[in-house]
Amino acid sequence: MITAGLAFAIVNSLAQYLSMVLHIPSTTVALFQYFIALVAIFPWLRTLGLRNALRTQYFGQHCFRVLLAVVGIQLWLWALAYPVPIWQGIALLMTSPLFATIGAGMFLKEKVGTARWIATLAGFSGAMIILEPWSDGFSWATLLPVAAAFFWACYSLMVKKMSASESPTTIVVYLLILITPYNLFLAVPEFTLPQTGFTWLLLGAAGLLTALAQWAIAKAYAVADASFVQPFDHAKLPLNVLGGWLVFGWVPPGRLWLGAAIIITSVAFITQWENKKAAPAES
Repeated sequence: MITAGLAFAIVNSLAQYLSMVLHIPSTTVALFQYFIALVAIFPWLRTLGLRNALRTQYFGQHCFRVLLAVVGIQLWLWALAYPVPIWQGIALLMTSPLFATIGAGMFLKEKVGTARWIATLAGFSGAMIILEPWSDGFSWATLLPVAAAFFWACYSLMVKKMSASESPTTIVVYLLILITPYNLFLAVPEFTLPQTGFTWLLLGAAGLLTALAQWAIAKAYAVADASFVQPFDHAKLPLNVLGGWLVFGWVPPGRLWLGAAIIITSVAFITQWENKKAAPAES
């Protein structure tokens, strides 16, 4: 998980540099990033049993699920291109489990409970501290990472629902294969073919690191319980802050750490609560 966090931190800095400095549209960045990742990870997909993994009775649901993920990806890269500072964007992305909790109660009809609702509200209060919508410096563009978090939460809920009938391998394979056609469709209106070897080098690095991160996450969940693995995901915040400082010189204000601490505590409480609830069922 730490390897994945480090890889994504580098990818975020590369994507922001490609959009801000080299003026490559964020949709083009997404297209090449995830296509290169697919090519790089394809040998691993074959070891999972690609032909069997593609057998499904729920192809339409897979298409909709991946569409949600792609919208989240595009909103996130749009935020980086705006630019929204990485420290702010990545902290706001961490609200995704909070949206998932709301969705689980509203759409999956799970019993959320008072404690989890309080933790969810507390987490969103942490996001408000980071956003500072009452300040003169507030821009609506800073809501793009929140919108990305919302769509990724919807994607997570779809995964949770479909995991009852589909194998984890099928879910992963369809995600990685369907992302590229969606990204191609979205990239066409402002498609820009990179003109320099340096740009291709950065895109290639972003794609390979994306593949590494996806593989590392899958391996982490394969060899350890989710309750052990999940806390290490929070390492992405300091890693992205470091990347933003090294590449762009962005130094986060003190409110970031206060807001992020509230969000992380809320998410950790919700995760622990769900693990406790799931333990008797598994035993």
